[in-house]
Amino acid sequence: MQIIFATGNQGKLREIRAILKDANVEVLSMAEAGFTGDIEENGTTFEENALIKARTIAKETGLLTLADDSGLVIDYLNGEPGIYSARYLGENTPHSVKNPNLIARMQSVPDEKRTARFVCAVAAVLPDGTERTVQATMEGRIAYKEAGENGFGYDPIFYLPEYDCTSAQLSPEEKNKISHRGKALRAMCKLLSDEHII
Repeated sequence: MQIIFATGNQGKLREIRAILKDANVEVLSMAEAGFTGDIEENGTTFEENALIKARTIAKETGLLTLADDSGLVIDYLNGEPGIYSARYLGENTPHSVKNPNLIARMQSVPDEKRTARFVCAVAAVLPDGTERTVQATMEGRIAYKEAGENGFGYDPIFYLPEYDCTSAQLSPEEKNKISHRGKALRAMCKLLSDEHII
Protein backbone atom coordinates (compact mmCIF):
# COMPACT_ATOMS: atom_id res chain seq x y z
CA MET A 1 0.00 0.00 0.00
CA GLN A 2 1.30 3.45 -0.90
CA ILE A 3 1.16 6.26 1.60
CA ILE A 4 2.54 9.75 1.28
CA PHE A 5 4.62 11.33 3.98
CA ALA A 6 4.36 15.09 3.71
CA THR A 7 8.02 16.10 3.88
CA GLY A 8 10.76 17.26 1.58
CA ASN A 9 13.43 16.74 4.25
CA GLN A 10 15.61 13.84 3.05
CA GLY A 11 17.03 13.12 6.53
CA LYS A 12 13.54 12.87 7.95
CA LEU A 13 12.34 10.72 5.03
CA ARG A 14 15.20 8.24 5.56
CA GLU A 15 14.31 8.03 9.24
CA ILE A 16 10.59 7.54 8.52
CA ARG A 17 11.24 4.77 5.98
CA ALA A 18 13.50 2.98 8.46
CA ILE A 19 10.90 3.25 11.25
CA LEU A 20 8.07 2.03 8.97
CA LYS A 21 10.05 -0.73 7.21
CA ASP A 22 7.95 -3.49 8.85
CA ALA A 23 4.60 -1.79 8.27
CA ASN A 24 4.02 -3.19 4.76
CA VAL A 25 3.65 0.27 3.23
CA GLU A 26 5.56 2.09 0.51
CA VAL A 27 6.36 5.59 1.73
CA LEU A 28 6.37 8.28 -0.98
CA SER A 29 7.65 11.80 -0.44
CA MET A 30 5.54 14.78 -1.52
CA ALA A 31 7.71 15.18 -4.64
CA GLU A 32 7.40 11.48 -5.53
CA ALA A 33 3.62 11.85 -5.25
CA GLY A 34 3.77 14.79 -7.66
CA PHE A 35 3.07 17.56 -5.13
CA THR A 36 5.18 20.66 -5.79
CA GLY A 37 3.20 23.40 -4.05
CA ASP A 38 4.05 25.28 -0.86
CA ILE A 39 2.18 24.64 2.36
CA GLU A 40 1.85 27.46 4.86
CA GLU A 41 2.24 26.03 8.35
CA ASN A 42 0.31 28.64 10.29
CA GLY A 43 -0.96 26.48 13.16
CA THR A 44 -0.24 27.32 16.79
CA THR A 45 0.63 23.75 17.86
CA PHE A 46 2.64 20.83 16.45
CA GLU A 47 -0.63 18.94 15.95
CA GLU A 48 -2.28 21.75 13.97
CA ASN A 49 0.73 22.09 11.67
CA ALA A 50 0.86 18.33 11.05
CA LEU A 51 -2.84 18.35 10.14
CA ILE A 52 -2.44 21.33 7.79
CA LYS A 53 0.25 19.45 5.84
CA ALA A 54 -1.58 16.10 5.78
CA ARG A 55 -4.91 17.67 4.74
CA THR A 56 -3.32 19.63 1.89
CA ILE A 57 -1.53 16.62 0.36
CA ALA A 58 -4.41 14.17 0.90
CA LYS A 59 -6.83 16.57 -0.80
CA GLU A 60 -4.47 17.01 -3.75
CA THR A 61 -3.57 13.32 -4.23
CA GLY A 62 -6.49 11.32 -2.83
CA LEU A 63 -4.03 9.04 -1.01
CA LEU A 64 -3.61 8.25 2.68
CA THR A 65 -1.24 10.96 3.86
CA LEU A 66 0.85 11.16 7.01
CA ALA A 67 2.58 14.32 8.15
CA ASP A 68 4.54 15.23 11.20
CA ASP A 69 5.42 18.46 12.84
CA SER A 70 8.24 18.24 15.27
CA GLY A 71 10.59 20.49 17.08
CA LEU A 72 12.82 21.21 20.03
CA VAL A 73 11.27 22.67 23.17
CA ILE A 74 13.74 24.21 25.66
CA ASP A 75 12.25 24.90 29.09
CA TYR A 76 14.73 27.64 30.07
CA LEU A 77 13.94 29.54 26.84
CA ASN A 78 10.17 29.43 27.49
CA GLY A 79 9.65 26.62 25.00
CA GLU A 80 11.74 28.05 22.16
CA PRO A 81 12.28 27.26 19.35
CA GLY A 82 9.13 25.10 19.60
CA ILE A 83 6.83 25.11 16.57
CA TYR A 84 9.29 27.52 14.91
CA SER A 85 12.16 24.99 15.10
CA ALA A 86 12.46 24.72 11.30
CA ARG A 87 12.21 28.50 10.87
CA TYR A 88 14.27 29.49 13.93
CA LEU A 89 16.55 32.46 13.08
CA GLY A 90 14.78 32.77 9.71
CA GLU A 91 13.75 30.58 6.79
CA ASN A 92 16.47 28.22 5.53
CA THR A 93 18.96 29.15 8.26
CA PRO A 94 21.34 26.15 8.53
CA HIS A 95 21.82 24.24 11.78
CA SER A 96 25.48 25.23 11.65
CA VAL A 97 24.11 28.65 12.70
CA LYS A 98 21.10 27.58 14.83
CA ASN A 99 22.87 25.07 17.09
CA PRO A 100 25.76 27.36 18.18
CA ASN A 101 23.22 30.15 18.77
CA LEU A 102 21.19 28.00 21.18
CA ILE A 103 24.33 26.78 22.98
CA ALA A 104 25.46 30.41 23.39
CA ARG A 105 22.04 31.43 24.78
CA MET A 106 22.30 28.58 27.33
CA GLN A 107 25.96 29.22 28.16
CA SER A 108 25.74 29.85 31.91
CA VAL A 109 22.64 27.73 32.59
CA PRO A 110 23.27 24.86 35.08
CA ASP A 111 22.53 21.20 34.25
CA GLU A 112 19.24 20.98 36.13
CA LYS A 113 17.80 23.95 34.16
CA ARG A 114 18.91 22.70 30.72
CA THR A 115 15.90 20.39 30.36
CA ALA A 116 14.43 20.08 26.89
CA ARG A 117 12.45 17.69 24.75
CA PHE A 118 11.87 16.84 21.16
CA VAL A 119 8.15 16.77 20.39
CA CYS A 120 6.58 15.06 17.39
CA ALA A 121 2.93 15.16 16.35
CA VAL A 122 1.92 12.81 13.53
CA ALA A 123 -1.33 13.35 11.65
CA ALA A 124 -3.01 10.95 9.23
CA VAL A 125 -5.66 12.04 6.75
CA LEU A 126 -7.49 9.24 4.94
CA PRO A 127 -8.88 9.52 1.41
CA ASP A 128 -12.39 9.90 2.90
CA GLY A 129 -11.25 12.85 5.03
CA THR A 130 -11.06 10.93 8.34
CA GLU A 131 -8.28 12.34 10.57
CA ARG A 132 -6.14 10.83 13.31
CA THR A 133 -3.35 12.40 15.39
CA VAL A 134 -0.81 11.16 17.94
CA GLN A 135 1.99 12.92 19.81
CA ALA A 136 5.19 11.71 21.51
CA THR A 137 8.29 13.19 23.14
CA MET A 138 11.93 12.40 23.83
CA GLU A 139 13.28 14.01 27.01
CA GLY A 140 16.84 15.30 27.38
CA ARG A 141 18.96 18.37 27.99
CA ILE A 142 20.78 20.96 25.92
CA ALA A 143 24.44 19.98 25.61
CA TYR A 144 27.32 22.37 26.33
CA LYS A 145 28.80 21.73 22.90
CA GLU A 146 27.84 19.98 19.67
CA ALA A 147 28.74 16.31 19.35
CA GLY A 148 27.98 13.48 16.93
CA GLU A 149 27.72 13.00 13.18
CA ASN A 150 24.49 10.97 13.00
CA GLY A 151 21.00 12.35 12.89
CA PHE A 152 20.25 15.85 11.61
CA GLY A 153 18.94 19.19 12.77
CA TYR A 154 19.23 19.78 16.51
CA ASP A 155 20.47 16.22 17.26
CA PRO A 156 24.10 17.31 17.95
CA ILE A 157 23.02 19.59 20.82
CA PHE A 158 20.40 17.29 22.38
CA TYR A 159 22.03 15.41 25.26
CA LEU A 160 20.49 12.19 26.61
CA PRO A 161 21.68 11.73 30.22
CA GLU A 162 20.77 8.02 30.37
CA TYR A 163 22.97 7.33 27.30
CA ASP A 164 25.65 9.90 28.18
CA CYS A 165 25.69 11.18 24.60
CA THR A 166 23.76 13.39 22.20
CA SER A 167 21.10 11.96 19.91
CA ALA A 168 23.55 12.58 17.03
CA GLN A 169 25.97 10.10 18.68
CA LEU A 170 23.43 7.26 18.66
CA SER A 171 23.25 4.89 15.72
CA PRO A 172 20.18 5.51 13.53
CA GLU A 173 18.69 2.23 14.82
CA GLU A 174 19.19 3.23 18.48
CA LYS A 175 17.77 6.68 17.87
CA ASN A 176 14.68 5.40 16.06
CA LYS A 177 13.85 3.14 19.02
CA ILE A 178 13.68 6.02 21.51
CA SER A 179 13.04 9.12 19.41
CA HIS A 180 9.94 11.28 19.51
CA ARG A 181 9.35 10.55 15.81
CA GLY A 182 9.89 6.80 16.24
CA LYS A 183 7.41 6.63 19.12
CA ALA A 184 4.80 8.78 17.35
CA LEU A 185 5.06 6.88 14.04
CA ARG A 186 4.81 3.48 15.74
CA ALA A 187 1.76 4.71 17.69
CA MET A 188 0.16 5.95 14.47
CA CYS A 189 0.92 2.67 12.66
CA LYS A 190 -0.66 0.70 15.50
CA LEU A 191 -3.73 2.92 15.44
CA LEU A 192 -4.14 2.58 11.64
CA SER A 193 -3.44 -1.15 11.79
CA ASP A 194 -5.97 -1.69 14.63
CA GLU A 195 -8.55 0.08 12.48
CA HIS A 196 -7.54 -2.11 9.46
CA ILE A 197 -6.56 0.95 7.45
CA ILE A 198 -3.07 -0.33 6.72
